[in-house]
Amino acid sequence: MFAPEDFADRIASLRPSQPEVRKSDRRRYRTIWISDVHLGTRGCNADLLIDFLDSVDSDTLFLVGDIIDGWRLKKSWYWPAKHNDIVWRLLKRAKRGTRVIYIPGNHDEVFRQFTGLSFGGVEIRSKAIHETADGRRLLVLHGDEFDAVVLYARWLAFLGDAAYEMLMKLNTVVNKVRARFGMPYWSLSKHAKHKVKNAVEFISRFEEAVAKAAGDRQLDGVVCGHIHTAEERQFGDVVYYNDGDWVEGCTALVEHFNGTMEILHWADEMNARVLPMQQANAA
Repeated sequence: MFAPEDFADRIASLRPSQPEVRKSDRRRYRTIWISDVHLGTRGCNADLLIDFLDSVDSDTLFLVGDIIDGWRLKKSWYWPAKHNDIVWRLLKRAKRGTRVIYIPGNHDEVFRQFTGLSFGGVEIRSKAIHETADGRRLLVLHGDEFDAVVLYARWLAFLGDAAYEMLMKLNTVVNKVRARFGMPYWSLSKHAKHKVKNAVEFISRFEEAVAKAAGDRQLDGVVCGHIHTAEERQFGDVVYYNDGDWVEGCTALVEHFNGTMEILHWADEMNARVLPMQQANAA
């Protein structure tokens, strides 16, 4: 069984296998949001997230839920060295002075019992209000409270999680084959989701519900995760942001120092950097 105490003991006994790369040209942002990393599963794109964390810095970092997949770890312990490298980097960031705020989601809901506490410099909150550099107030939350399946049919949520895991295993196989042929990362699950009409309709309803909740609180916008779909949309006076995930899309939401918001698609950025080097070596 997965418990926070067991997890802490296991992590404490491990050391990072990949030391942090301190790049002189690290990009700096005022705020970074990431979510849905799903550490503890084979679907987590640890290589891309490690590259991202070694390439950027910020004053504030929001971990917007499902960072650790407690559902999966309850069934079997899967924790490769690269997953420990990610936790180590996040804790080191907090130690260096970055404000790190962790808002647990439904897959790491076991950590919600520690809401209001801080561990290793990481603040655990159920939700937060973030004020941007240009004065906008944004509600930050994972978003599973707006998912009717998770709220009212938990058994169906677990069934969907099992089906999703199968799709992610297939996604891993597909990308291993693509890598052998020198082809860049491509998300099969993301492609399938955008092709399924019901999934598209669910995403739209979810976005509307989350934006309405922010509007009801007289806020200017909302940042969430949960549905693994990075997006920026305007609903009346409320702006909706979803920072995506590190399983399918490998995306992050960032705030520049003037308050401008941007979604970073890290797989595309990494491919643009790596592919020319591969082509040059092959020439």
